[in-house]
Amino acid sequence: MITVREDAGFGRNELTAFLDAAKIETRNLFSGNLLRHPAYADIPHRVVGQLSNTDAIMNRTFFVGVYPGLRDEHLGYMADTFRAFMDKKASASIPPSA
Repeated sequence: MITVREDAGFGRNELTAFLDAAKIETRNLFSGNLLRHPAYADIPHRVVGQLSNTDAIMNRTFFVGVYPGLRDEHLGYMADTFRAFMDKKASASIPPSA
């Protein structure tokens, strides 16, 4: 599982779209703040605190496949793809030199 930091400069959906375009499947983590899901709207409940961690999980967390048949070359491809995304984001944030 991966949770994108709030201050990352990109969101989960941007990263997962990039991975999807590279044929790396992802899934959002089901759960998070169940109180925000319509199916739970009318269920009696008690809330303690702001539930900020559950909102973070719901909005910023995803996972990539963990199929046991993944080989080193598959894992390397995934790591290279993540690195390419991060490099792209880093180069976009560097102001052009004068």
